[in-house]
Amino acid sequence: MSGKEIMFTPVSLGSLQLKNRLVMAPLTRMRAVAGDVPNALAKTYYSQRASAGLIITEATQISPLGMGYPATPGIYSPEQTAAWKEIVEAVHAKGGSIVVQLWHVGRISHSSLHPEQGVPEAPSAIAPAGQTYGADWKLHNYETPKAMSLDDIARLLKEFEAAAQNAKTAGFDGIEIHSANGYLLDQFLQDKTNQRSDQYGGSVENRLRLLGEVIEAVTNVFSSDRVGVRLSPYGTFNDISDSDPIALFTAAINKLNGYHLAYVHMIEPRATTAGGGDQVNEEAPVTSELFRSLYQGKFITAGGYDQALGEKVLEDGLADAVAYGRIYIANPDLAERFLQNAPLNPYNRATFYGGQEVGYTDYPAL
Repeated sequence: MSGKEIMFTPVSLGSLQLKNRLVMAPLTRMRAVAGDVPNALAKTYYSQRASAGLIITEATQISPLGMGYPATPGIYSPEQTAAWKEIVEAVHAKGGSIVVQLWHVGRISHSSLHPEQGVPEAPSAIAPAGQTYGADWKLHNYETPKAMSLDDIARLLKEFEAAAQNAKTAGFDGIEIHSANGYLLDQFLQDKTNQRSDQYGGSVENRLRLLGEVIEAVTNVFSSDRVGVRLSPYGTFNDISDSDPIALFTAAINKLNGYHLAYVHMIEPRATTAGGGDQVNEEAPVTSELFRSLYQGKFITAGGYDQALGEKVLEDGLADAVAYGRIYIANPDLAERFLQNAPLNPYNRATFYGGQEVGYTDYPAL
């Protein structure tokens, strides 16, 4: 079969039944309203894109302290859960499938976003380089985070489980654990940010411990075949790196093989900035080539794909589905456009974050 034919054949990711292999990638849009509740327009935005085989929601914080940017939605309150339930129902009404990406940003935050909880938390008290947006939508220097205690980690696991329960109440088809892009779980994985000396630091096995415990917490709620994990080997976004990424992520995949997940979702490092620009790093390693063969389950690849590259990675057997980000923002009917080889709407980067319907729900369909 050609890559295009494969793109439009159904596929099962665990218990998730996809009608095609186009996945809408998780896309932070920073349009939540008071109480970190998804904006009413989000129902339109997601349901417009229900022809995707699978929608992965924007990253959604599991707690107030998990928030890293202004106006990102949460899934820890009844009001947030109720708003997500309406979104899920709208997507299901159009025959779509949708999972929520559960997120804790760790040190990639600012205390103004969670003044009651204080400074951000992380595996180790190491500030990231650079600046971040505070609650005032202005740039601030990163603060030195609090190194998490064992009690903090125990609390975190309860927060993940509670968020999974809220996702189930909202009717989501499953959840994706965000363990990529230099956020909290990735900070525990990689040795630039994890310099602990307890059972959560040091050896690769110890640095993988928390990810395993998070999977075990959420699988008290959803069966493991409705849980995905997102990873970003070789990613540098948010000042993250590891001294031996091959060893780390080989061990991570071997560990994930034991959980019979719905899928593993990996970001290609050629898309270097994870939302900050359009640069493509042609020299970057190709993680689907490095790691796909090690993973025994279903594999989603993301990162700077166009239609031709997506069809090729499917044809080459290096992925079971392909996630698209920026072009899904601008093309709500991306699946139909790919099927017809129709031209794509160009995206407007200036409207990616914040705002209302412009650049959100007003992109035309065919």
